[in-house]
Amino acid sequence: MAETKNTITFKGNPLALVGSPPKVGGEAPDFEVLGNDLSVVKLSAFKGKTLVICSVPSLDTPVCDTEVRKFNEHATSLGNDIAVLVVSMDLPFAQKRWCGAAGVKNVQTLSDHRGASFGNAYGVLIKDLRLLARAVFVVDKNGRIRYIQVVKELSSEPDYEAALKALRETQE
Repeated sequence: MAETKNTITFKGNPLALVGSPPKVGGEAPDFEVLGNDLSVVKLSAFKGKTLVICSVPSLDTPVCDTEVRKFNEHATSLGNDIAVLVVSMDLPFAQKRWCGAAGVKNVQTLSDHRGASFGNAYGVLIKDLRLLARAVFVVDKNGRIRYIQVVKELSSEPDYEAALKALRETQE
C-alpha cells in the first residue's frame, strides 16, 4: 500500500500513514472489519444511517478510553438514525471486554486487526506500528463523507465539538 503524504506524530516523533484517504464530499469507502462476535461487518450494514466513525490506536490506552467514553455519552442523545462506530486494531475479544468493563453500550466497537481494511481505505493505518491513527469521520445517510479530522498528535483527543457540529449539520 502506498504511503500517503499525511503524517502524524506521537510525542513529537513523526509517523507515516498508509492507505487512500477519502475526501470530504466523496463517497465513504467500504471496509470489512470484525464485530465483537467475530461476524464480518461492512459499511453497507449501516446504509441509510448517519455515522460517526472514530478510529483509535487501542481502547486500552488512556486517551482512547476517554475518547470512546465521551462519544458513548453523546451517543445516548443522537437518536436511532445515527450510529457511532469505533474501529481499532484491538482483537474483538479485547474490545468486548473493554466495553463491558467501561460500561460502554452506545457505540459499536469494530476490529480491523485481520486485514487493515478500514485503515487502508481511510488512510489512517500507521505504517510502522500497524495501528490506526486517531481520526473522526462523519458520514451522512447517503454515504457521503461530510467531515474528516485526523488528529495530528496521536496522544491528543479529537475536537469533539467540531465533529458533533458536523454531525448536526447532516441532520439539517
